[in-house]
Amino acid sequence: MGFFDRLKEGLSKTKKNFTERVENLLKAFKQVDDELFDELEEVLVLSDVGVKTSQKIIENLKEKVKMNKISDSQAVKELLKEEMFNIINLPNKLRERYPLIILMVGVNGVGKTTSIGKIANLLKSNGKKVIIAAADTFRAAAIDQLEIWAKRVGCDIIKHVEGADPAAVVFDGIQAMRARKADVLIVDTAGRLHTKKNLIEELRKIDRVINQQIPEAEKETLLVIDATTGQNGLIQAKEFNQAVNISGIVLTKLDGTAKGGIVVSICDELKIPVKFIGVGEKIDDLQEFDPKEFIDALFE
Repeated sequence: MGFFDRLKEGLSKTKKNFTERVENLLKAFKQVDDELFDELEEVLVLSDVGVKTSQKIIENLKEKVKMNKISDSQAVKELLKEEMFNIINLPNKLRERYPLIILMVGVNGVGKTTSIGKIANLLKSNGKKVIIAAADTFRAAAIDQLEIWAKRVGCDIIKHVEGADPAAVVFDGIQAMRARKADVLIVDTAGRLHTKKNLIEELRKIDRVINQQIPEAEKETLLVIDATTGQNGLIQAKEFNQAVNISGIVLTKLDGTAKGGIVVSICDELKIPVKFIGVGEKIDDLQEFDPKEFIDALFE
């Protein structure tokens, strides 16, 4: 089964909650009026597109309907697809200049470790040499899990003991990257420290080490969000984005939620592209995000 089919399957809960409701709504209304738009807005909000984004979409739809003198409710579906695509269609390709350092951030339990393993696998299958740095030294389990993933993927891992200085792990990761001529270093970071201030300090310290040791490296900071947390994920994204400059989102567990509209909400409110999406447990169930494919799978 190709990824598009897995994506369609993974979005089946969202399709039930969102697409089917949209289609039933458009069938029920013979003409395009304010009542239709009110109902449509409600469907968007219930799918976790978010109030602000839903209102914006509806306003734009009303304008286009008026401008193009549209009276057929079925034509609204195409306009809706277009509107949603325009929001999520941000430049979302991972940087392709090397050496590349990918900082992975996110709260505990969102699937960060698993995402690191799957992204490492994806890059390795594209011919890149990858090293993982286990810089979440606050949880022994995180280091152990990463070690299992590194073995599974077949890439090196740089680790220290639990409680070690995360920046020191990154320092060693950079030295290993140089010595072994690796293309990519993926850095796991702590999902939670005692305070937000500590977490920000930790990430800034890691940043300084990277800038001092390998200033020529390209850098990505990817925030991992669990799609099943819906609007909470958006709140997390806002908080992390204030602390560090997030360059992209990794959205996991999309297959476990009926609220896949969170993709639209994140892209609209934060203007941060979704770079990877996960729709299952398998190692290749996390792939680069393709906005067109996502909209096609959602509405097909």
